[in-house]
Amino acid sequence: MARVFVSSAIDVPIDMVWAEIRDFNALPRWHPAIVRSAIENSEPSDKVGCVRNFDLVDGGKIREKLLALDDVKHVCVYSILDSPMPLRNYVATLRLLPITDGNRTYIEWAATFDCAADVEKGLVESIGKDVFQAGFNALKRSLGT
Repeated sequence: MARVFVSSAIDVPIDMVWAEIRDFNALPRWHPAIVRSAIENSEPSDKVGCVRNFDLVDGGKIREKLLALDDVKHVCVYSILDSPMPLRNYVATLRLLPITDGNRTYIEWAATFDCAADVEKGLVESIGKDVFQAGFNALKRSLGT
């Protein structure tokens, strides 16, 4: 099983960061790789079990299911249902923790998945850099830090 883990610090309070990422349909507002997103069946974007269907800037399409959303622990867990990436059993967790020194936010994004051994290294690097870290960098710009 492959594992990706990326973390960072954002120089704004946790409530500001959570307000930006909590909406499961908000990726196009802050992630540079996403151009459009819609929640299927007109369900609320914070309903556990809802499915987001989004388009990537490169033309790819991904469907993901919200598995958990915790406003107290500031955690979002989701799985990939359909993707152009050659992977399966993908589950990711996006988690925030307060950094009390300076009222900042620690953010981590982790995922596990299965894939063929010959593509694992490339997928781990690509997801870590082009999805997770690129998302953090864009989120920081979106929040003015």
